[in-house]
Amino acid sequence: MDLGADRRGVDMGPSALRIAGLPKQLQNLGYKIIDDGDIIIQIKEKQEIGNFKLKYLNEILRTSKILAQKVEKALSQNYFPLCIGGDHSMGIGTIAGISSYCRKNKLKLGVIWIDAHADMNTDKTTPTGNIHGMPLAANLGLGNEKLVNFYGFSPKLKPENTVLIGVRSIDEFEKKNIKQLNLTVYTMSDVDKLGIHRIIARVLKQFKEKVDHIHVSFDLDSVDPTLAPGVGTSIPGGLSFRESHLLMESIAECGCMSSLEVTEVNPILDDKNKSAIFAAELVASSMGQRIL
Repeated sequence: MDLGADRRGVDMGPSALRIAGLPKQLQNLGYKIIDDGDIIIQIKEKQEIGNFKLKYLNEILRTSKILAQKVEKALSQNYFPLCIGGDHSMGIGTIAGISSYCRKNKLKLGVIWIDAHADMNTDKTTPTGNIHGMPLAANLGLGNEKLVNFYGFSPKLKPENTVLIGVRSIDEFEKKNIKQLNLTVYTMSDVDKLGIHRIIARVLKQFKEKVDHIHVSFDLDSVDPTLAPGVGTSIPGGLSFRESHLLMESIAECGCMSSLEVTEVNPILDDKNKSAIFAAELVASSMGQRIL
């Protein structure tokens, strides 16, 4: 999926992580891997942009429905969904599928959104019209009716069960949306002050007490661009190598993550697949890879 962003190449992210050895790393940890392949998406050149405040909305919704169905089916068959992107507009589909599964099984859903950006824009506030800046807002019930009511229900998430970590670039209107919903946000300033271990330990402790399914949505641009240059919207001052791994290792130690998505790996902007390799290592850390 690359329709949610302006820069091309992020649709090759899944292939880049396969080449980086992610399947083998997970197999070495004892997991059985079922690769369900890539969802076929119409390329931009064959698409109508449509509303410039909601670029490529129809194709994004079509693709998101397929993704949501795949994720919900995987969960219903007791599989762990690992979704690889692709720009972060894929979060519309992944979370719709997870939330639908949780609703049907009377499970409470909690989401840890790890990202340099808040992704809390709507069609009324977006400066670009790129939908990869809107998925969290839409899942929380804010924005365009088609996005908000996608998959037949809204909201997909509750604000009190949603936490953002690593944020360091927030638009002014996003700040208003965040305050309106009273979302919990740990910016990079908070990471500097508190430390990533204290933050994730606090979040996981709270979630273990009040939710049944924890989904982690990891945007690679949360990491400092010196470590992961191959992302579409890089922002200086991101998570360090050890902060990133400690974050994912802590999630693994909790043993409470039920689904994971990794987004915004862009091979065209990368340096010798450096970012994809790092992303694969982080996924492995979240699934139990240890130093010793």
